[in-house]
Amino acid sequence: MRAPSTRLTALSGILLAGALSACDPSPRFTQAEPGEALSSGSATVFKRDHNAFSLPAANLSPSRRLDFSVGNSFFRNPWVIAPATTTARDGLGPLFNTNACQNCHIKDGRGHPPGADALSAASLLVRLSLPATAEQAKIIERLGVVPEPTYGSQLQDMANPGVAAEGKVRFSYNPQRVRFADGHEVELRRPRLEISQLGYGPLHPDTQFSPRIAPPMIGLGLLEAIPEAALLANADPDDADGDGISGRPNRVWDDALQRTVLGRFGWKAGQPNLNQQNAHAFAGDMGLTSTLVPADDCSEPQRDCRAAANGGTPEVSDSILASVLFYSRNLGVPARRGVEAPRYWPARGCSSRPVARAATPPSSPPRRTPPSRNWPTRPSAPTATCCCTTWARTWPTSAASSSPRGASGAHHRCGASASPRRSTAIPSSSTTAAPATCWRPSSGTVARPRRPASRSSPSTPSSAPRCWPS
Repeated sequence: MRAPSTRLTALSGILLAGALSACDPSPRFTQAEPGEALSSGSATVFKRDHNAFSLPAANLSPSRRLDFSVGNSFFRNPWVIAPATTTARDGLGPLFNTNACQNCHIKDGRGHPPGADALSAASLLVRLSLPATAEQAKIIERLGVVPEPTYGSQLQDMANPGVAAEGKVRFSYNPQRVRFADGHEVELRRPRLEISQLGYGPLHPDTQFSPRIAPPMIGLGLLEAIPEAALLANADPDDADGDGISGRPNRVWDDALQRTVLGRFGWKAGQPNLNQQNAHAFAGDMGLTSTLVPADDCSEPQRDCRAAANGGTPEVSDSILASVLFYSRNLGVPARRGVEAPRYWPARGCSSRPVARAATPPSSPPRRTPPSRNWPTRPSAPTATCCCTTWARTWPTSAASSSPRGASGAHHRCGASASPRRSTAIPSSSTTAAPATCWRPSSGTVARPRRPASRSSPSTPSSAPRCWPS
């Protein structure tokens, strides 16, 4: 028979453990919360086929669904070269990456890296920049990066007849075996970016590259509705909690307000709101002007580009831009699957930084968004907001990229920041190559999330980065 003192000690330990767990604010991922199946509250949709990401929010009224369809038509259908009889959607180019939003955001989902034998880099683009100096603070404040002098901040690999494209983007892949701590092995592909057939001479020797895959479109209106205070409350720029992750908010230029505000959208939170994100996508990806971006991105050496016909001033009218904004804000988020048996991967260093739940306030009238009962937003498992759960399943998008804001070199990805990557010098030749730094399963399937054996540099293929920028 156990002595009374032993039983008392055991009971004290249980009570102490219960008291400590009651004080622990970290999220619990072992079971679903009430209502967790509704990824976006009353706006959640319940379709699981190839159109699951393309539906209007479930709580849109019939009249608003007509507005949604109008925005969808301008998002899905191709734009054409001016002049054309299709005056509502002409003005494509002169330089561009694609002729329709849907070409990159496939079925309103994410894009994909091009195959080794692909003739174009559809659904992927390459950002360009130069290392920033203190004297270029004003450029950084307005643009976020120092653009390459001839090719600007984005390489456009397509062009209208009579205008030379800026270059060709290709990728090659090397197989890479990765062994996890439990002995499980997977074969990933290590990508290598290749830029060739430059149309306007060599790139600056200090050019930095950042390939970007088009992200999914669902839930953007919910993210935009999260109050700024809620985002700033999760910042930890000096790693005060000692978890090794320093989340820093990005400050960006608002074209409409003409001042610096909090960044929210893009791979590096480079745009402050969806309207500006859409306007810059129209301009950079399709060469279409708007009231927010009134000029084509043609540099001084690109004379044919500057002399090309346009589709009006602006080419994307305010009404069309508003329709696309309404569409992008109100794409429904599918209901979460497998709520009865959640399969989270609470890896070390990932349980505290991602925000497991966020509530949006009642929609304000200017957003033209239907009211909802505080739409909850959550990262869908296992793709949480920390890179250590996504490194093997998302195709990261940085090849020695520059800082998105400021000369400090801080990168913004998954709510955190990491040390800046080393810049890659470009030889003065017609073909350039920059090494990319992460891998994707060669079979195209998602690798099963597993805890890596170590957390060394991402250049070591046998380990996963704890939270690396993309």
